[in-house]
Amino acid sequence: MSEKLLIKDVMSKPVTIAKSAVITEALDKMLDLGVDPLIVTNNGGVAGTISRKSIADILGSKKTSAISPTKIHVANRTDENFTSAYPDQDAELLIPLLQEYKVVLVLDEEHRLVGKVDATDLLSVMLPEASVENIMQIAHTIHPGERVVHLRRKMMDEGVTKYVVIDEEKGDVVGVVTETDIAKSMRSFRENVGDNHQEYQVRNLFVNDIMTSPALAVDVETDIDAIKDLIITKKISSVPVLKDGRLVGIISKDALLVAL
Repeated sequence: MSEKLLIKDVMSKPVTIAKSAVITEALDKMLDLGVDPLIVTNNGGVAGTISRKSIADILGSKKTSAISPTKIHVANRTDENFTSAYPDQDAELLIPLLQEYKVVLVLDEEHRLVGKVDATDLLSVMLPEASVENIMQIAHTIHPGERVVHLRRKMMDEGVTKYVVIDEEKGDVVGVVTETDIAKSMRSFRENVGDNHQEYQVRNLFVNDIMTSPALAVDVETDIDAIKDLIITKKISSVPVLKDGRLVGIISKDALLVAL
């Protein structure tokens, strides 16, 4: 009989950022380590989390357009998209928790932070027994000539953080664009364009200026284990699925978690 898997067997080192840090430092840390979200700390305790989406939202907001990204603090975008568990609990408990929260904080008996578990940690030790066609989701698409301001509005209205970029004429997948691309591009834009010109210049920023291209993609016949490994090793949240070269869906970490 196999030994029961415990949360301490799955957890990894928590990646933290001080509440007083600026969001550019948080974004750099996320990109360097391939982590999302970061755990926000204050006076030795957990104050919340900050995600790439949160940073994209604040950098794309007109309310903060006159403020340098290096002057906006993590405290301005901290949320509470986390829950907690203990090291000796059954790892199976993580499945429903991570279907609802981005990260599970692992606490010791004195409620000190000793680890974290996110989707990547759990998928590194568990694999859904399902076919790609059974768990893939509808892929949201956008054209490369769309303005970034329109993309941001679509993301907020549709609650979507990743779009597959499709060539308008051929229908081919030419890239992907995510909240990470938004955050990076808006940071660069705000740092390099003067306050007086931002409202006009931002309308000249298009999806093909910020998208990741070429896009990683998988065939619908690809083994689910290979897709999971690709997502983990490339530190991406999802991957487009093709059939006969045409987009038919997308496989995300969330979809893999639901299938566990």
